[in-house]
Amino acid sequence: MPINCSDRHCGACCIAPSINSPIPGMPHGKPAGVPCIHLQQDFRCAIFGQPERPAFCGGLQPSDEMCGSDRVYALRWLSELERATC
Repeated sequence: MPINCSDRHCGACCIAPSINSPIPGMPHGKPAGVPCIHLQQDFRCAIFGQPERPAFCGGLQPSDEMCGSDRVYALRWLSELERATC
């Protein structure tokens, strides 16, 4: 069964990775470890499904390996991936 990140209220994928393409309100993207300005308090994306959402975000597909059992795991996993791919 596919993972539905919006149901987990995690937000790790909106915090841990860097995004090099423009994001509305963040014209230079965002550095790793900095929450996207569109991450809401409930850890959902305010521009999910909208055309201005960066392609990077749409291409990041949740998985058991990435998300693990909790938000701490997901933040750590994504942060390690970010460091490995710099």
